Amino acid sequence: MAFNEQHISLAGKVFAQAEAMAARYYRFTPERMKRHRYEVRTLAHLKEHERDERSFAQLCKYRGKSSHDEGKEYNLYRICLQDDRILDAVKRANTFIKLDSLLLYIAAHELVHVVRFEEGIIDFEASPGEKQREEEAVHSLTRGVLQPLVSPEIKLVFDCFSDKYTLEGIYN
Repeated sequence: MAFNEQHISLAGKVFAQAEAMAARYYRFTPERMKRHRYEVRTLAHLKEHERDERSFAQLCKYRGKSSHDEGKEYNLYRICLQDDRILDAVKRANTFIKLDSLLLYIAAHELVHVVRFEEGIIDFEASPGEKQREEEAVHSLTRGVLQPLVSPEIKLVFDCFSDKYTLEGIYN
């Protein structure tokens, strides 16, 4: 079960909203937020190592070279949405969890990770114990990012998924 065109369109809108909210939360200008390079891919466009049966999204880190800035290297984070896991969770929640609310939480969660890695707050290559502590911190920060929008739908996502379901795997 993969995202259809409507789901992909919704994901694009939700990530734009989450990016703006993360920028406000961290007090970043839009230009500074854009320096945190990321892209979003759905299941149909993932490589085998970008798929994860345990999470809603997986964050992968790649190195790129700028064609404009004398070949300067940069980090690119790929947010790999696991469409089938996301759609299955919404289906199993039987109308309690809305796709847009779950996607917003996932988007904000992943963008908090991107910011923390790029700002040097945590190392992408952290130990398993550090990664577990990072997940706990990111869950809390994600609530802060989304606080201006707290609605019954977002609160349900907080309550049902934030501590009981793995929202992401962090892999190289």
